[in-house]
Amino acid sequence: MAHYIARVRTDMPVEQAFAFMSDLRNFEDWDPGIVRSVQVRGEGPASDAAYDLTVENVGRKTTLRYEVTDFEPPNRIRVVGKASLLTSIDVIDVSNDGKGTLVVYDATLVLPFPLSLADKLLARWVQGIFDQAAHGLERALGGTLVS
Repeated sequence: MAHYIARVRTDMPVEQAFAFMSDLRNFEDWDPGIVRSVQVRGEGPASDAAYDLTVENVGRKTTLRYEVTDFEPPNRIRVVGKASLLTSIDVIDVSNDGKGTLVVYDATLVLPFPLSLADKLLARWVQGIFDQAAHGLERALGGTLVS
């Protein structure tokens, strides 16, 4: 299972950062792996929202259907994206940490068995993609990555 966490501190107010992050149509603005993001259910960020995000890697495009499974504005959203051979569980937490607004993006990629035997390879393969997305998130939020 590939797992990645990015933490960005920004001067953006909590509500504004959450509004940006919880609308998955914005993912293509900061994640270079996302080439298209379309809302397919609901209107804007909400507990019943669903999005199709198209990812391009090595010249191949895959669309994941992301559904909101937890929606607690202005602090938390959890979405689960599914494609035929991959599930992505993404949790975004937004809070004031006393130094500004902290956005924590936590992504876990899960392969079905028997492909899950290659989890370590997947983790190494997507590390660079995750790093690029973290820097894109840093730019989009006008913040800085923190550990």
